[in-house]
Amino acid sequence: MPNDEAILQHGPRDGITVSAGGAALLEFELDNLVHRYIRTKRHEGPAEGGRTVFTYDGVVNPGGAQDGAEVSKNRVTTPTTDESQ
Repeated sequence: MPNDEAILQHGPRDGITVSAGGAALLEFELDNLVHRYIRTKRHEGPAEGGRTVFTYDGVVNPGGAQDGAEVSKNRVTTPTTDESQ
């Protein structure tokens, strides 16, 4: 059975070992931003029981999008005319 330890790869927490608790996604708040790490299939160390590698997925603002930054109805695309005819 693999152990619970994970090693973070890339990003601001590169090389740090943490307890993953079976999670697929780890999030850490740093400087008022949330940094995300995603579990990979790779392991560091022995084939069985090695630390699971989590790779950096990027950063998100914990407050979400700011008012007026995005209007959901604008995300829907409208059909365009087929110019090949």
